[in-house]
Amino acid sequence: ESLFPEVYSQMREWAKELVYNRKWSPQEIEFTFESPDIKDLYSLQTRNMVIREREKVYSFDIEERTSAKFLGHGIGVSGGAMAGRVVFSLEEIQHWRNAEPGASLVLIRNDTVPDDIKEVNEADGLLTARGGSTSHAAIVAHRLGKTCVVGCADLVCMEKQRTCSLDGEILKTGDWISIDGMGGSIYSGQIKIKEIERD
Repeated sequence: ESLFPEVYSQMREWAKELVYNRKWSPQEIEFTFESPDIKDLYSLQTRNMVIREREKVYSFDIEERTSAKFLGHGIGVSGGAMAGRVVFSLEEIQHWRNAEPGASLVLIRNDTVPDDIKEVNEADGLLTARGGSTSHAAIVAHRLGKTCVVGCADLVCMEKQRTCSLDGEILKTGDWISIDGMGGSIYSGQIKIKEIERD
């Protein structure tokens, strides 16, 4: 994106054309380029993105959800409901894996970049302030079978301070958060989840 902005911009236009205008499923696009000029950019092939099937899907317990503090809403792009501890870095993920091996972990970011793949892979869920259903975060979460909510515009993430704020509530590393990868809802605390029937 920063090294070859014109190439990146053209790739985004191709993706938008396929997914939004032609109504194709999310795509994997193989491409090559010989220079930073878009006239030297070539699409080699495109195919439907392979979505990993989930064995189980979960929803929030209705009574607990009703009494939980609603923090905000984003775009639910992958997975079902989950509750997990807030993390902002790979080091924090590793800390909680050792300190509390059974706990689910939700990685919170303003957005993700390709370099974040290890963090996304190690966490159980992902919440971002920016992005849509075809964003990097959404596509990677789909591929890895993670619960994911993107595009939560009210989320302010301060990764270096290891905090974020949503609806006036400050969340720190280790706090509990509950996210719904189907509906996009976000709640404070640890809401009980239950398995739901798949159609």
